[in-house]
Amino acid sequence: MFGVTDAAATLRVAVIGAGPAGIYTADALCSQADVPVQVDIYDRLPAPFGLLRYGVAPDHIKMKNLASTLQRILEHENVRFFGNVNVGSDVTVPELLADYNAIVYTYGSSVDRKLGIPGEDLPGSIAATAFVNWYSGHPDFVEPYSLDATSAVVIGLGNVAIDVARVIVRDAEEMATTDVPDDVLAVLRASTLTDVHIVGRRGPEHAKFTIKELREMGELAGVDVVVDPAEVDHVESDDKDVKRNLDVFKEWAHRPLGGAKRRLHLHFHSRPAEILGTDRVEALRCERPDGSTYDIEAQLVFRSVGYIGTPMPGVPFDETSNVIPNDDHRVVGGCVEVGEYTCGWIGRGATGVIGTNRSDAKAAVTSLLADTDRLLARAVTPGSAQALLEERKVSVVDLTGWNAIDAAEIARGTARANARVKLALWKELLEAAAAQS
Repeated sequence: MFGVTDAAATLRVAVIGAGPAGIYTADALCSQADVPVQVDIYDRLPAPFGLLRYGVAPDHIKMKNLASTLQRILEHENVRFFGNVNVGSDVTVPELLADYNAIVYTYGSSVDRKLGIPGEDLPGSIAATAFVNWYSGHPDFVEPYSLDATSAVVIGLGNVAIDVARVIVRDAEEMATTDVPDDVLAVLRASTLTDVHIVGRRGPEHAKFTIKELREMGELAGVDVVVDPAEVDHVESDDKDVKRNLDVFKEWAHRPLGGAKRRLHLHFHSRPAEILGTDRVEALRCERPDGSTYDIEAQLVFRSVGYIGTPMPGVPFDETSNVIPNDDHRVVGGCVEVGEYTCGWIGRGATGVIGTNRSDAKAAVTSLLADTDRLLARAVTPGSAQALLEERKVSVVDLTGWNAIDAAEIARGTARANARVKLALWKELLEAAAAQS
């Protein structure tokens, strides 16, 4: 039960989205002492942690350990988790507003941005967002992929692109020590890839790779990195982060190839112009700044050119910027005059890293708390949303259910001597949760 007891003076907040932005929002609310709060975090999935669980690469174990910090926030006495609840159908936004003084939308941006080039829909052309979700064990993405190819292209110069490239180029046995589901590991083990190409339309100085991830690529066992010296040797920058990346590119460009069984190629100033193929992907045509073109033979193309947000029923949405319109985190044009807020990618766009959401959450909560008097003056019926979920027989996964899923994944990990192996099917997740419900 909640630690606060004075219901009339307690600010009831529903947070929609149990990723880092949503959980950091709960933490910011519970960490302040000026206003008593109760926070209910809703998520469509049975498991929390959002992008941390389903977006951070499985082999980045140190980053994924952040889950223990987020778990402690979920366990706060004034926080509850309502998983497996689809806001918009299981319960509507107006129904939540009838229960809570405020809603904070933190459900992120999970859809890939389109390239808009011919051949984009050919079999073998894959959205990196979908591929990342698949190898991360997201229950919506269980359709198996195949790496029965010799060459693959990853389009993009950001960390998602480099994650995809690293996962498919590195030795599968190194991935066996991560939490990837068993069927994903089987696909990685069966891969016939020998060459992976990262392609970006801009120059090396514009690459958005973090230095840690970039250096990691050059240290993979059994992988040679191929960079054209003409594309990097002449490029300079006064920016510290850019210079570090450039130094890595230049070192790779002059590193002797070691005859590794796999090669990672980097191509700059190469605008994807067309994905070639008749029945499936056969090559990517790239255009140089001078208008000339060249083709990279490939049977797979992974498109990683950004995430965009999607609308939620009952919530305003800007179709141009793909965010919920807001002014200082306050939703513009919402269902109520005051009471709706945003935090994370769905409010600011898909920018920043996971840690960026902590400061964003603090800013959102600052705006929310500034409206406390008006929020407490709203007429609400505490508990009405939960009553509707019970009436509609929604199988809510609470913290106990999530902890049961967590325990089941840890138990499954023993077969591979891992900390955990993910449950990737809806049926598996819900059955594990129900076992301890």
